[in-house]
Amino acid sequence: MVQQRTWDPTEFREEGKGLMAEHGDPCGGAEASFCMNGATCYKIPSASTPSCLCAENYSGSRCEKFQLFISSPESTENGLIVAVVITALLIFVVLAVIIFYSCKYKIWRQK
Repeated sequence: MVQQRTWDPTEFREEGKGLMAEHGDPCGGAEASFCMNGATCYKIPSASTPSCLCAENYSGSRCEKFQLFISSPESTENGLIVAVVITALLIFVVLAVIIFYSCKYKIWRQK
């Protein structure tokens, strides 16, 4: 039986272990400042440029992009409320049109 290893991002940040540490060496000299925003730089022998292990909420090849994650249960509830209101309005408009034309037809038929 093959044991699968799960990816744990805290391994990289807290212990310095993981893919980069296993396959590369920490950058030195001028390359040490290659990564941005507190990222850890690793030199992988098969790659021409250094690789970065980004800090939390950063991404990009040099960890130059800040990612702001917003997750709120209110946003889903608001979306659901808006969908229900729009559906109710559409049903109301369709019923109003049907009633209008049925009354108009009855008046036309009586003449």
